[in-house]
Amino acid sequence: MIFISDVNFIFLKFMKKISAVIVAHNEEKKIRDCLRSLDFVDEIIVVLDRCSDNTKEIALEFKAKIIEGAWEIEGARRNLALKMASSEWILEIDCDERVSEELKKEILEIIKSSEIGCYNVGIANYIGKRLVKHGWLRTLGVLKRNSLSYRGLKKYDEDKLVHPTFNFEGKISDLKNNLIHLVDDDVADLLARFNRYTNWKANDMIFKNKKLPNLLKLFLSIKWRFCKSYLFKKGYKEGALGVLIALLCAMYPLVAYLKVKEKNNENR
Repeated sequence: MIFISDVNFIFLKFMKKISAVIVAHNEEKKIRDCLRSLDFVDEIIVVLDRCSDNTKEIALEFKAKIIEGAWEIEGARRNLALKMASSEWILEIDCDERVSEELKKEILEIIKSSEIGCYNVGIANYIGKRLVKHGWLRTLGVLKRNSLSYRGLKKYDEDKLVHPTFNFEGKISDLKNNLIHLVDDDVADLLARFNRYTNWKANDMIFKNKKLPNLLKLFLSIKWRFCKSYLFKKGYKEGALGVLIALLCAMYPLVAYLKVKEKNNENR
């Protein structure tokens, strides 16, 4: 006679150890190197959101499981990716990120230890070939993100369009090694990303019917954000690039505000 505990033991014994999940929209230029860095995982799941380039074909070369569709809310898209993963552990990674050898070894040690939990991974942000350590605020560059979690314990909120928060049942710890994040190709790419992010922020404010700040509050926010980026986050260590990053971080709420005003005027 086989008892339920025996069935669970057999299931866990043969269960895949780790799945990597990737959400992609037209990432044919970046996804291949990302997938190459995942040679240690047991399963790769790629969620294609309205892709029209060769991202799918490249993912299939690496025997990835493909999910195709269109999602307005990022949290819903990420929750589906987590649900489709069949392994005990799930590594979430973006197409412009790479797993270093040091991080790979650390992740495998975590899995071997069988200590169930959720892990934050540091993000090493590169603009071109330059590692930019300082000056980032969350609106423009994340320095740490929750990327490794045990199956079934994590769920994203679905209350906004982009950059969702999440809930996790259990202990959250930090890993020592970083993900390599090729965040921008050059300064022009940084400016283009700033434009995309402020578009998303404006759309999210409209989606949530968020009240716009008054001009005084906006002005004070700009001053504070510049000081926070350039001084407290030590953007001054990056030279002229640090000045640009601080200016973009400071102008982020103003540009989003103006885009909301434009969109509201267009809809009248």
